[in-house]
Amino acid sequence: MAMAASSIVSLSGPERERIAADLAEIACAAGEILLGHHGHDCPHVLKVDGSPSSHADLEAEQLILANLLERFPAIPVVAEETCHDVPPADRFFLVDPLDGTRDFLAGSPEFAVCIALIEGNRPVAAALAAPGVGRVWQAGVVAHEAPIEAGRPGSIRAVHTRPEPKDGLTALGSRRHGDIETEACLDALGVTERRPAGSALKFALIASGEADLYVRCGPTMEWDTAAGDHILTAAGGRVVTPTGRPIIYGRHAMAYRNGPFAALGDPALAARVALPDRGPILRPRESAGVPELTPVLRP
Repeated sequence: MAMAASSIVSLSGPERERIAADLAEIACAAGEILLGHHGHDCPHVLKVDGSPSSHADLEAEQLILANLLERFPAIPVVAEETCHDVPPADRFFLVDPLDGTRDFLAGSPEFAVCIALIEGNRPVAAALAAPGVGRVWQAGVVAHEAPIEAGRPGSIRAVHTRPEPKDGLTALGSRRHGDIETEACLDALGVTERRPAGSALKFALIASGEADLYVRCGPTMEWDTAAGDHILTAAGGRVVTPTGRPIIYGRHAMAYRNGPFAALGDPALAARVALPDRGPILRPRESAGVPELTPVLRP
């Protein structure tokens, strides 16, 4: 359900760029915490949806929340681990302190820190840090990438998606999440190469012109996608739902759960995407991916 029209004054382009730079710094700092746990025995619990939440998730989220409170005290935060049920506001942050926790616990470097500022029902500034591969992306109006140097963003460069290659499309997909509907969508697009990639990093790689699309028909949460969605869109790409429209953010009644989507480097691909349309089905909050925990397990 979309929120009512916002009564706030929209942020200017320079304001959005400054916020994106702040978010990139915060995401990189959280990434340093994650790197301190990576490759070690990191205690974790399982949520009711079967996904893990680790000590690394919690520590990174605490740092992010503290920094957002210090820099943006008037803006509420919806974050996966500790404040996932906060109602949205006209302007609010969506935070995933560790996207790709399962792969992180398995030792993969392809995990991400995702922070996005939502205004109305769409992101307007965002950062996505991938500390395991030493890269960070940010976007206000323009999308940029930088190396992570000593836990901070280095020199930024603008990035842009690529047009559809003449020799065929390259699709990125999860190593762990596959389904028949996604495969059918990719087959219909004539994808010639499929590469695995972890977490929300897929959005960023498409934004940098390193692949062409990412289709996800299985469940995700808004904090999983908001930062990557904005960075890809600012880089010239497009993220579409089964109706062909963008993802709407701030759907508290849906427990912040997304439906199927396709992240596209070349917006012209949207006309050929056929996603399953399941409609706005409301599910009980405890079965919609809301993080409620089961007893502690060790890796």
